[in-house]
Amino acid sequence: MSTTSQPGDDVSDTQEMTIREAIRLALREELERDEDAFIMGEDVGEFGGVLSVTGDLVEEFGEERVRDTPISEAGFMGAAVGAAATGSRPVVEIMFSDFLGVCSEQILNQMAKNRYMFGGKTEMPVTVRTTEGGGMGAASQHSGTIHTWFAHLPGVMAVTPGTPRAAKGLLKTAIRSNDPVFFFENKMIYEQAGEVPVDEDYTVPLGQASVEREGDDVTVVATQRLVGESLDLAEELDGETSVEVIDLQSLYPLDTETLVESVGKTGRLVVADESPLSYGTHAEVVARVQEQAFFSLDAPIQRVGVPDTHIPFSPALEEEVLPDADGVRAAIDRVV
Repeated sequence: MSTTSQPGDDVSDTQEMTIREAIRLALREELERDEDAFIMGEDVGEFGGVLSVTGDLVEEFGEERVRDTPISEAGFMGAAVGAAATGSRPVVEIMFSDFLGVCSEQILNQMAKNRYMFGGKTEMPVTVRTTEGGGMGAASQHSGTIHTWFAHLPGVMAVTPGTPRAAKGLLKTAIRSNDPVFFFENKMIYEQAGEVPVDEDYTVPLGQASVEREGDDVTVVATQRLVGESLDLAEELDGETSVEVIDLQSLYPLDTETLVESVGKTGRLVVADESPLSYGTHAEVVARVQEQAFFSLDAPIQRVGVPDTHIPFSPALEEEVLPDADGVRAAIDRVV
Protein backbone atom coordinates (compact mmCIF):
# COMPACT_ATOMS: atom_id res chain seq x y z
CA MET A 1 0.00 0.00 0.00
CA SER A 2 1.30 3.46 -0.88
CA THR A 3 2.05 6.03 1.78
CA THR A 4 0.66 9.53 1.45
CA SER A 5 1.09 12.56 3.65
CA GLN A 6 0.21 16.21 3.91
CA PRO A 7 1.68 19.09 5.95
CA GLY A 8 1.27 18.32 9.64
CA ASP A 9 1.36 14.55 9.17
CA ASP A 10 4.11 12.59 10.94
CA VAL A 11 6.61 11.56 8.27
CA SER A 12 9.64 10.71 10.36
CA ASP A 13 12.08 9.69 7.64
CA THR A 14 12.64 12.71 5.42
CA GLN A 15 15.53 14.41 3.70
CA GLU A 16 15.90 17.97 2.49
CA MET A 17 16.25 18.14 -1.26
CA THR A 18 15.44 20.39 -4.18
CA ILE A 19 12.59 19.87 -6.60
CA ARG A 20 15.13 18.75 -9.20
CA GLU A 21 16.53 16.15 -6.80
CA ALA A 22 13.05 15.00 -5.76
CA ILE A 23 12.07 14.38 -9.38
CA ARG A 24 15.30 12.49 -10.06
CA LEU A 25 14.77 10.38 -6.94
CA ALA A 26 11.24 9.50 -8.05
CA LEU A 27 12.53 8.48 -11.49
CA ARG A 28 15.29 6.36 -9.98
CA GLU A 29 12.94 4.60 -7.57
CA GLU A 30 10.38 3.81 -10.25
CA LEU A 31 12.99 2.51 -12.70
CA GLU A 32 14.26 0.23 -9.94
CA ARG A 33 10.75 -0.87 -8.98
CA ASP A 34 9.37 -1.62 -12.45
CA GLU A 35 11.52 -3.09 -15.21
CA ASP A 36 8.90 -2.05 -17.79
CA ALA A 37 9.49 1.64 -17.02
CA PHE A 38 11.93 3.63 -19.14
CA ILE A 39 12.77 7.29 -19.89
CA MET A 40 12.98 8.79 -23.35
CA GLY A 41 13.56 12.29 -24.67
CA GLU A 42 16.07 14.73 -26.13
CA ASP A 43 19.37 14.80 -24.21
CA VAL A 44 18.00 12.85 -21.22
CA GLY A 45 20.90 10.39 -21.31
CA GLU A 46 24.58 11.34 -21.41
CA PHE A 47 23.82 15.08 -21.21
CA GLY A 48 21.58 14.55 -18.17
CA GLY A 49 18.65 16.63 -19.42
CA VAL A 50 18.57 20.20 -20.71
CA LEU A 51 17.94 21.38 -17.14
CA SER A 52 19.95 18.58 -15.50
CA VAL A 53 16.94 16.71 -14.11
CA THR A 54 17.76 13.19 -15.32
CA GLY A 55 21.40 13.62 -14.26
CA ASP A 56 23.42 10.40 -14.22
CA LEU A 57 20.47 7.98 -14.49
CA VAL A 58 21.83 6.64 -17.78
CA GLU A 59 24.95 5.43 -15.95
CA GLU A 60 22.78 3.52 -13.47
CA PHE A 61 20.23 2.03 -15.87
CA GLY A 62 21.88 2.06 -19.30
CA GLU A 63 20.90 3.45 -22.67
CA GLU A 64 18.04 0.99 -23.16
CA ARG A 65 16.12 2.47 -20.23
CA VAL A 66 17.29 6.10 -20.44
CA ARG A 67 16.99 6.71 -24.16
CA ASP A 68 18.17 9.76 -26.06
CA THR A 69 15.89 10.52 -29.00
CA PRO A 70 16.23 12.51 -32.21
CA ILE A 71 14.83 16.03 -32.27
CA SER A 72 11.43 14.73 -33.32
CA GLU A 73 8.78 15.17 -30.63
CA ALA A 74 6.07 13.79 -32.89
CA GLY A 75 8.13 10.67 -33.55
CA PHE A 76 9.06 9.73 -30.01
CA MET A 77 5.66 10.70 -28.56
CA GLY A 78 4.12 8.31 -31.06
CA ALA A 79 6.67 5.67 -30.05
CA ALA A 80 5.67 6.17 -26.40
CA VAL A 81 2.00 5.61 -27.25
CA GLY A 82 2.87 2.37 -29.02
CA ALA A 83 5.15 1.23 -26.21
CA ALA A 84 2.48 1.90 -23.59
CA ALA A 85 -0.18 0.05 -25.57
CA THR A 86 2.06 -3.03 -25.75
CA GLY A 87 3.03 -3.28 -22.09
CA SER A 88 5.82 -0.81 -21.40
CA ARG A 89 5.66 2.21 -19.08
CA PRO A 90 7.37 5.13 -20.86
CA VAL A 91 8.29 8.41 -19.18
CA VAL A 92 8.65 11.00 -21.92
CA GLU A 93 10.53 14.26 -21.42
CA ILE A 94 9.57 17.21 -23.61
CA MET A 95 12.15 19.95 -23.09
CA PHE A 96 9.67 22.83 -23.08
CA SER A 97 5.90 22.56 -22.90
CA ASP A 98 5.50 24.77 -25.98
CA PHE A 99 6.87 21.86 -28.02
CA LEU A 100 3.86 19.72 -27.14
CA GLY A 101 2.13 21.38 -30.06
CA VAL A 102 4.44 19.48 -32.40
CA CYS A 103 3.02 16.16 -31.20
CA SER A 104 -0.61 17.17 -30.74
CA GLU A 105 -1.92 14.43 -33.08
CA GLN A 106 -0.23 11.69 -31.07
CA ILE A 107 -1.61 13.16 -27.83
CA LEU A 108 -5.08 14.35 -28.86
CA ASN A 109 -6.17 11.52 -31.13
CA GLN A 110 -4.05 8.56 -30.02
CA MET A 111 -2.87 8.76 -26.41
CA ALA A 112 -5.98 10.43 -24.99
CA LYS A 113 -8.54 8.37 -26.93
CA ASN A 114 -6.96 4.93 -27.20
CA ARG A 115 -8.39 3.39 -24.04
CA TYR A 116 -11.83 4.90 -24.68
CA MET A 117 -12.03 3.76 -28.30
CA PHE A 118 -11.05 0.20 -27.38
CA GLY A 119 -13.70 -0.01 -24.68
CA GLY A 120 -11.18 -0.06 -21.85
CA LYS A 121 -9.40 -3.14 -23.17
CA THR A 122 -6.09 -1.32 -23.57
CA GLU A 123 -4.08 0.69 -21.06
CA MET A 124 -2.05 3.80 -21.75
CA PRO A 125 0.55 4.20 -18.94
CA VAL A 126 2.44 7.18 -20.36
CA THR A 127 3.92 9.92 -18.18
CA VAL A 128 4.90 13.11 -19.98
CA ARG A 129 7.30 15.39 -18.09
CA THR A 130 7.79 18.90 -19.37
CA THR A 131 8.99 22.30 -18.20
CA GLU A 132 7.01 25.49 -18.46
CA GLY A 133 6.89 29.08 -17.27
CA GLY A 134 8.74 32.32 -17.87
CA GLY A 135 11.54 34.05 -16.03
CA MET A 136 14.61 32.90 -17.99
CA GLY A 137 14.38 35.36 -20.86
CA ALA A 138 13.86 32.42 -23.21
CA ALA A 139 11.20 34.14 -25.37
CA SER A 140 7.75 32.98 -26.34
CA GLN A 141 8.47 29.52 -27.75
CA HIS A 142 10.23 28.38 -24.55
CA SER A 143 8.26 30.19 -21.84
CA GLY A 144 4.61 29.27 -22.11
CA THR A 145 2.47 27.87 -19.32
CA ILE A 146 -0.03 25.64 -21.09
CA HIS A 147 -1.08 23.08 -18.49
CA THR A 148 -4.74 24.14 -18.78
CA TRP A 149 -4.85 22.65 -22.30
CA PHE A 150 -4.24 19.18 -20.93
CA ALA A 151 -6.46 19.53 -17.89
CA HIS A 152 -9.23 20.22 -20.40
CA LEU A 153 -8.49 17.13 -22.54
CA PRO A 154 -10.61 14.03 -21.74
CA GLY A 155 -8.55 10.90 -21.29
CA VAL A 156 -5.47 12.44 -19.67
CA MET A 157 -4.58 13.89 -16.27
CA ALA A 158 -2.49 16.96 -15.47
CA VAL A 159 -0.46 17.82 -12.37
CA THR A 160 1.56 20.89 -11.34
CA PRO A 161 3.67 20.33 -8.20
CA GLY A 162 4.71 23.37 -6.19
CA THR A 163 6.96 21.69 -3.57
CA PRO A 164 9.68 19.02 -3.57
CA ARG A 165 7.41 16.70 -1.57
CA ALA A 166 4.62 17.02 -4.13
CA ALA A 167 7.08 16.62 -7.02
CA LYS A 168 8.30 13.25 -5.78
CA GLY A 169 4.92 11.91 -4.69
CA LEU A 170 2.97 13.01 -7.76
CA LEU A 171 5.58 11.76 -10.23
CA LYS A 172 5.64 8.30 -8.66
CA THR A 173 1.85 8.16 -8.79
CA ALA A 174 1.91 9.31 -12.42
CA ILE A 175 4.37 6.62 -13.48
CA ARG A 176 2.30 3.94 -11.75
CA SER A 177 -0.93 5.13 -13.36
CA ASN A 178 -2.43 3.12 -16.22
CA ASP A 179 -3.71 6.31 -17.83
CA PRO A 180 -1.70 9.18 -19.34
CA VAL A 181 -0.47 11.84 -16.91
CA PHE A 182 1.13 15.15 -17.89
CA PHE A 183 3.59 16.34 -15.25
CA PHE A 184 4.32 20.07 -15.54
CA GLU A 185 7.50 21.41 -13.91
CA ASN A 186 8.07 25.13 -13.49
CA LYS A 187 11.64 25.69 -14.62
CA MET A 188 12.27 28.55 -12.17
CA ILE A 189 11.82 26.50 -8.98
CA TYR A 190 14.06 23.48 -9.58
CA GLU A 191 16.37 24.73 -6.80
CA GLN A 192 13.54 25.23 -4.30
CA ALA A 193 14.27 22.94 -1.33
CA GLY A 194 12.13 21.22 1.26
CA GLU A 195 11.70 18.05 3.29
CA VAL A 196 10.81 14.99 1.21
CA PRO A 197 9.88 11.51 2.50
CA VAL A 198 12.49 8.97 1.45
CA ASP A 199 10.08 6.04 1.74
CA GLU A 200 10.12 4.32 -1.65
CA ASP A 201 6.35 3.82 -1.44
CA TYR A 202 5.57 7.47 -0.66
CA THR A 203 3.10 8.82 -3.21
CA VAL A 204 0.67 11.71 -3.51
CA PRO A 205 -2.72 10.79 -5.01
CA LEU A 206 -3.86 12.47 -8.19
CA GLY A 207 -6.73 14.83 -7.43
CA GLN A 208 -5.52 15.90 -3.99
CA ALA A 209 -4.67 19.50 -3.09
CA SER A 210 -2.41 20.33 -0.14
CA VAL A 211 -3.07 22.98 2.52
CA GLU A 212 0.48 24.28 2.90
CA ARG A 213 -0.40 26.96 5.45
CA GLU A 214 -3.57 27.40 7.46
CA GLY A 215 -5.26 30.79 7.80
CA ASP A 216 -8.58 32.42 8.63
CA ASP A 217 -9.01 35.56 6.51
CA VAL A 218 -8.39 34.62 2.88
CA THR A 219 -7.60 31.49 0.85
CA VAL A 220 -4.88 31.66 -1.80
CA VAL A 221 -5.00 28.73 -4.21
CA ALA A 222 -1.72 28.62 -6.11
CA THR A 223 0.32 26.43 -8.44
CA GLN A 224 4.03 25.83 -9.05
CA ARG A 225 6.22 28.94 -8.50
CA LEU A 226 3.37 30.93 -6.99
CA VAL A 227 2.98 28.44 -4.13
CA GLY A 228 6.34 29.42 -2.64
CA GLU A 229 5.80 33.11 -3.33
CA SER A 230 2.38 32.98 -1.69
CA LEU A 231 3.81 31.22 1.37
CA ASP A 232 6.51 33.88 1.75
CA LEU A 233 3.86 36.58 1.38
CA ALA A 234 1.65 34.93 3.97
CA GLU A 235 4.52 35.07 6.44
CA GLU A 236 5.01 38.78 5.71
CA LEU A 237 1.32 39.48 6.27
CA ASP A 238 1.13 37.41 9.47
CA GLY A 239 -0.42 39.52 12.21
CA GLU A 240 -2.16 41.72 9.66
CA THR A 241 -4.00 39.20 7.49
CA SER A 242 -4.24 35.45 8.12
CA VAL A 243 -3.65 33.76 4.76
CA GLU A 244 -4.39 30.10 4.01
CA VAL A 245 -2.23 28.81 1.14
CA ILE A 246 -3.24 25.76 -0.89
CA ASP A 247 -1.01 24.05 -3.44
CA LEU A 248 -3.50 22.85 -6.04
CA GLN A 249 -1.02 20.10 -7.11
CA SER A 250 -3.50 18.39 -9.45
CA LEU A 251 -5.43 20.25 -12.15
CA TYR A 252 -7.32 17.20 -13.31
CA PRO A 253 -8.65 15.58 -11.26
CA LEU A 254 -9.34 18.74 -9.23
CA ASP A 255 -9.77 18.60 -5.45
CA THR A 256 -12.94 20.70 -5.15
CA GLU A 257 -13.65 19.47 -1.62
CA THR A 258 -10.49 21.01 -0.14
CA LEU A 259 -11.16 24.32 -1.91
CA VAL A 260 -14.76 24.52 -0.73
CA GLU A 261 -13.80 23.63 2.84
CA SER A 262 -11.17 26.36 2.93
CA VAL A 263 -13.42 29.04 1.46
CA GLY A 264 -16.11 28.02 3.90
CA LYS A 265 -13.70 29.03 6.65
CA THR A 266 -12.11 32.17 5.18
CA GLY A 267 -14.93 33.58 3.02
CA ARG A 268 -12.45 34.95 0.47
CA LEU A 269 -10.50 33.45 -2.43
CA VAL A 270 -7.54 34.42 -4.61
CA VAL A 271 -6.45 32.09 -7.43
CA ALA A 272 -2.81 32.46 -8.52
CA ASP A 273 -1.56 30.53 -11.55
CA GLU A 274 1.08 31.40 -14.16
CA SER A 275 -1.13 30.88 -17.17
CA PRO A 276 -3.28 33.22 -19.29
CA LEU A 277 -6.28 34.48 -17.35
CA SER A 278 -9.03 33.73 -19.86
CA TYR A 279 -10.72 30.30 -20.07
CA GLY A 280 -8.16 28.56 -17.89
CA THR A 281 -7.20 27.06 -14.56
CA HIS A 282 -8.31 30.20 -12.73
CA ALA A 283 -11.76 30.02 -14.32
CA GLU A 284 -12.27 26.35 -13.41
CA VAL A 285 -11.37 26.91 -9.76
CA VAL A 286 -13.65 29.96 -9.63
CA ALA A 287 -16.52 28.02 -11.21
CA ARG A 288 -16.22 25.09 -8.79
CA VAL A 289 -16.19 27.39 -5.76
CA GLN A 290 -19.04 29.53 -7.09
CA GLU A 291 -21.14 26.42 -7.66
CA GLN A 292 -20.51 24.81 -4.29
CA ALA A 293 -19.58 27.62 -1.89
CA PHE A 294 -21.26 30.76 -3.22
CA PHE A 295 -22.94 31.64 0.05
CA SER A 296 -19.64 31.35 1.92
CA LEU A 297 -18.07 34.15 -0.12
CA ASP A 298 -17.77 37.59 1.47
CA ALA A 299 -16.08 39.21 -1.54
CA PRO A 300 -15.68 38.64 -5.28
CA ILE A 301 -13.02 36.04 -6.17
CA GLN A 302 -9.79 37.49 -7.55
CA ARG A 303 -7.47 36.00 -10.18
CA VAL A 304 -3.70 36.49 -10.55
CA GLY A 305 -2.13 35.29 -13.79
CA VAL A 306 -0.65 36.19 -17.16
CA PRO A 307 -2.51 38.72 -19.33
CA ASP A 308 -3.79 37.18 -22.55
CA THR A 309 -0.47 37.56 -24.31
CA HIS A 310 2.65 35.59 -25.20
CA ILE A 311 5.70 35.86 -22.96
CA PRO A 312 8.01 38.60 -24.28
CA PHE A 313 11.74 38.14 -24.83
CA SER A 314 12.54 41.55 -23.33
CA PRO A 315 13.40 41.03 -19.62
CA ALA A 316 11.55 44.20 -18.64
CA LEU A 317 8.42 43.20 -20.51
CA GLU A 318 8.64 39.60 -19.28
CA GLU A 319 8.77 40.85 -15.70
CA GLU A 320 5.75 43.03 -16.40
CA VAL A 321 3.49 40.17 -17.56
CA LEU A 322 4.52 37.40 -15.16
CA PRO A 323 2.44 37.09 -11.97
CA ASP A 324 4.28 37.41 -8.66
CA ALA A 325 3.86 37.99 -4.93
CA ASP A 326 3.05 41.67 -5.50
CA GLY A 327 0.10 40.66 -7.65
CA VAL A 328 -1.08 38.22 -5.03
CA ARG A 329 -0.75 40.91 -2.34
CA ALA A 330 -2.83 43.34 -4.41
CA ALA A 331 -5.51 40.68 -4.91
CA ILE A 332 -5.61 39.95 -1.16
CA ASP A 333 -5.99 43.68 -0.51
CA ARG A 334 -8.95 43.80 -2.89
CA VAL A 335 -10.82 40.95 -1.19
CA VAL A 336 -9.96 41.89 2.40
